[in-house]
Amino acid sequence: MYFKNQKFLVAGLSRSGAAACDFLLARGAEVCMYDDVPDGTVRRTIAEMQARGATLLDKQDLAAAAAGCDVLVLSPGIPIDHELPVAFRKKGKRIIGESELGSLFLRAALVAVTGTNGKTTTVTMLDEIFRAAGEKSTACGNIGLPLIACADKMDYGEIAVMEVSSFQLETLTSIRPHVAVITNITEDHLNRHYSMENYIFLKSKLLRNMRESEYAVLNRDDERVCGIAKDARCRIRWFSVKERVNGAFLYDGGLYFENEKIMDVADLSLKGEHNIKNALAAICAAKLMGAESSAVARALSSMRGVRHRIEKVGEYGGVLYVNDSKGTNVDATLNAVANMERDTVLLLGGKDKGYDYDALFAGLKNSRMVQAVLYGENRFKLFDSAVRTGESRVTLCADFSLAVRIAAMTAKPGQCVLLSPASSSFDAFSGYEERGERFEQIVKEMGEKDAAGSGYDCAE
Repeated sequence: MYFKNQKFLVAGLSRSGAAACDFLLARGAEVCMYDDVPDGTVRRTIAEMQARGATLLDKQDLAAAAAGCDVLVLSPGIPIDHELPVAFRKKGKRIIGESELGSLFLRAALVAVTGTNGKTTTVTMLDEIFRAAGEKSTACGNIGLPLIACADKMDYGEIAVMEVSSFQLETLTSIRPHVAVITNITEDHLNRHYSMENYIFLKSKLLRNMRESEYAVLNRDDERVCGIAKDARCRIRWFSVKERVNGAFLYDGGLYFENEKIMDVADLSLKGEHNIKNALAAICAAKLMGAESSAVARALSSMRGVRHRIEKVGEYGGVLYVNDSKGTNVDATLNAVANMERDTVLLLGGKDKGYDYDALFAGLKNSRMVQAVLYGENRFKLFDSAVRTGESRVTLCADFSLAVRIAAMTAKPGQCVLLSPASSSFDAFSGYEERGERFEQIVKEMGEKDAAGSGYDCAE
């Protein structure tokens, strides 16, 4: 790709869009940019890129841009059926994502991880393992650092561990990992991808370019993931908590890779069956990349949890507060509740992702949930599912801050308040990170008031 004689439109100026602008401008490309939600961070990006020569477009300029620009660089937050990529497609223009640019220019070895749940934890585990093994490793992609931001900085012999979302896979065609991991596939993002068939197809794209010299690490316990294996041309290795497989497996309290015991389950620093699965996926991928077993065990026994994933915030008035803002789908929330060791008041709600929440409330019936506080844009849809499934332990409110305070007043000493929304955060926040940080802020403010003897003020 020769940049100096091509004109690019970068649509969406959050982290990935900003990184794409930086990459293109550094190579002398002519860059236009557009974002329809210019918040504080985006405004700073716009100012910085304008100072370097990029042109900001208004909405009325987009029709002309489809005719005048050669390439559309689409941020993951913009769906492929949005009017802008549709206009480019009609003109026969190229549409790529920031991750596609990164894949084209990456020199480092690539380990890529996708799936509905467990991506971030598995990527973090792998990054910790490679560092413990003395490798130069960088965690990137959907985990926070865009691939294009580190592609130039990483050289041959280094390892990029990339979290890949279904949104990124919409515009990824050149990715070719040495090891690809699919953790699981459950219902998610159907408001964007329309059907499970399309969602599964997008996940399978991670393996599309892989051949006999590369490996796919797949979840043997997940029927949908198993279905992807039949069309793969790369070598398949499995991980399982149910059976001994060609790969990594759980057996008699130990985590094994190809009949070599790597470590005891009890020594994992992150607890719960979902983290056993994540650890097995990481063990399999790391061993295929040549990591020493001692480094694998050392990293997995010492690593801290992922931010906003079943993260303890604090205990006030005998009530434990847990931040699982990253739990944005039904399975993630059910996993989080299953890991609670106390009776739990659960905060549910946000922006709907196309789920049938009947499965959520059915799964909560025999859990430690004692009350659910429903809030946000999809609160009435959640409430309808609760009614259909005969779940009466619900409280309905609109505002997130009020919901947290109601949950705090509902919980009794010895119980916990868990934020695990089973929903996207985009009805009120820029992402699950902001939602989790707001939860922590409210909890700490309540704790300070409680310590001062002023109690909780629900009128705030």
